[in-house]
Amino acid sequence: MSEHALPVLYTLFLWWFSTGLIVYLDGLAPRTFRWSLAGAGALAVLALYGLVASRSDTSVSGAFIAFTCALAVWGWNEISFLMGLVTGPRRIASPPGATGWRHLRNAVAVVAYHEVSIAASAALIAALTWGGENQIGLWTFLLLWVLRLSAKVNVFLGVPNLGQEFLPDHLKYLATYFRKRPMNVFFPVSVTASTVAMLLLIQAAGASDADGFTAAGFTFLATLMALALLEHWLLVLPLPAAALWSWYLSARESGVTLPSAIPTQISTNRRQ
Repeated sequence: MSEHALPVLYTLFLWWFSTGLIVYLDGLAPRTFRWSLAGAGALAVLALYGLVASRSDTSVSGAFIAFTCALAVWGWNEISFLMGLVTGPRRIASPPGATGWRHLRNAVAVVAYHEVSIAASAALIAALTWGGENQIGLWTFLLLWVLRLSAKVNVFLGVPNLGQEFLPDHLKYLATYFRKRPMNVFFPVSVTASTVAMLLLIQAAGASDADGFTAAGFTFLATLMALALLEHWLLVLPLPAAALWSWYLSARESGVTLPSAIPTQISTNRRQ
C-alpha cells in the first residue's frame, strides 16, 4: 500500500501547491516576472539534467526523479505563457461577433507559440531519454500536454465555469476566447476517455507482477489523470473550485509576499 500512497500524496501536494504558487506569482507586478522566469528556467535546465541522469534508473527513486523533473519542465512552459513571455502572435481580445473558423484562427493565434514551445519540450525530453528504461518523465509530460489540450478545447467550445478569476490582469483578454455554455459535445468524449485511461493506469499500477518502479510510476500517472478528470468536471459542476486556492488568490489581491518556493505547475486547465 505504501508504494501507492506516497506517490498519490506527493502528486496531490504538487498539484495544489504549485498551482496556487503560480497563480500568486502571475498576479504580482510585471517587474517581478523576470525573477520568476529566471528561477523557473534554471529549474527546467536542472530538470532536463535529471531526466538524462535517471533515464536508466528503474528504482522507485528513479520514478520520483523523472516525474518531478517532467513537472518542472512543464512548469517552465506554463509560467512562460502566463507571464507573457511565450504566448502567440495575437495578444488582443477576440473581436466582437467573431464566430466559426475566424474565431478558431484567432484563438489558435493567441497560444500558437506556447504550443510550439510545449511540442519542442516534449521532443527534447524524448531525445534526452531515448533508449532509457525509465520513461516516466516523457509519459508524464505527454499526459499533461494531452490533458491541457482537452481542457482548452472544452473551454473554447463552452462550459459553465470558465475560471476567469485565475487569469492575471495582463491575460484578461484570454477570457474573450472562452464561451459560457451549459455543455458542449466534446465534454462527454473527453471525460469518458479520461476515465477509461485512469482505470487502465490504476490497473497497471496495481498489477500483481508490478515492481516498485512500475507501481510508483503508474500511480503518478493515474493520480494525474484523476486530477485532470476532477478539473474537467469542475468546468461544469456548480462547485467553488477557486476555494482550493483561496489563500493564494487572497494573498495576490492584497499584495502579501509569500516565501520563495519552486514553481512546478501541474494544473491541466485553470488558466487558459
